[in-house]
Amino acid sequence: MHTSEKGYYASFRQVVRAIGSTLALQEVMDMLVKNVTEVMGLKACAIRLVDAKTRRLELLSAYGLSEQYIGKGPVQADKSIADAMKGKTVCVRDVRQDERIQYQQEAIKEGIAGIVSVPLILKSRVIGVLRFYTSKPRDFSPDELGFAEALAEMGALSIANARMYETLKQDYEDVMGAVLGRLQSPENRLFPPDFSE
Repeated sequence: MHTSEKGYYASFRQVVRAIGSTLALQEVMDMLVKNVTEVMGLKACAIRLVDAKTRRLELLSAYGLSEQYIGKGPVQADKSIADAMKGKTVCVRDVRQDERIQYQQEAIKEGIAGIVSVPLILKSRVIGVLRFYTSKPRDFSPDELGFAEALAEMGALSIANARMYETLKQDYEDVMGAVLGRLQSPENRLFPPDFSE
């Protein structure tokens, strides 16, 4: 096993362990983007989720990007990464020569040369993208893209788990609130006051 393969394997195991040990979505996503950036030798990495109403990609987590670049404006899913929204990994080797880049001048100013968008797919539906950025034009090997796609699958699973947990937690709180409300109302007390004394 090559050194880079060992790094990918260790990084993948770390992400899997984090997903299995916590339902804190932000913590897992922050670790995922940091790991991907470091193990793949990238400039930066980000995770964006699709807002179903606006069709915008909302930032969930980022590592290595400036606040200025993050705040550059709304990222439209249909403009910026149309192919990724169809479930395909999109590689832009050189942002200066690719018309698909929504914020081309901002990317150049940020020092971004290449962008790869890997779809986050949940039950055959694209819910967002794992996006990584290079400081120089770069061609990625099938193994590197496979690694990124495997992490994107784990990221989508983590998002699904966190959402399910939040739904169950909210349902539990709603039911308990209703039960306690009924128990505390005067007409439904379990132990009505004794007026015989």
